[in-house]
Amino acid sequence: MTGPGRALAAVALALSATALAPTGTLGTQDALLAARTRGSANAPVTVYEMSDFQCPWCARFFRETLPHIEREYVRTGRVRFIFVNLPLSIHRNATPAAELAMCAAAQGKFWEVHDLLFRHQERWASLDEPGTYFLGLADSARADRDRIVRCLQNGEMREVVRQDAVGAYRSGARSTPSFYIEGGLLSGAQPIEVFRQVLDSIIAERAARR
Repeated sequence: MTGPGRALAAVALALSATALAPTGTLGTQDALLAARTRGSANAPVTVYEMSDFQCPWCARFFRETLPHIEREYVRTGRVRFIFVNLPLSIHRNATPAAELAMCAAAQGKFWEVHDLLFRHQERWASLDEPGTYFLGLADSARADRDRIVRCLQNGEMREVVRQDAVGAYRSGARSTPSFYIEGGLLSGAQPIEVFRQVLDSIIAERAARR
């Protein structure tokens, strides 16, 4: 892993930008953050994933590596996993997909839509107008369609997504997926063996300090 110590600070700053989102029906800053977080707040290690829903490598990480991290580290209380939007300009539908996911997050449906976007990426990535397909995914996640439509039409999560990307870029992320793990940067859809090496070493080091 590489990267300056300012990485996590920049990412945390990006996440704090969710305060710019409207309160009330769309939820508060804390609710939006919690909606895209997996794992215990007391976990010894926090992993921030900088991801683009249209990125094929991000979809590969979702299929091949994330299930292992979820089973071995998140569910066992050793890792807290947080998703940060980093839609790349080369992917024309990535930003709309990120806005959809964050509108779903306001309903507590982020991970359901997250999974569906990656699972069906090949179907929507090349669409000229993915809106109708996106609403179908939201329906499959059992999100409130009227609220999703209002959120997307009003651009209510646009600034949240933008601030995510700004924070990730300032901290050094230039490709997706990228991961910030306790002050270091890990780039690419690495296999679970790489994550095990990194995570186990950090966990063991912190256990030794007790």
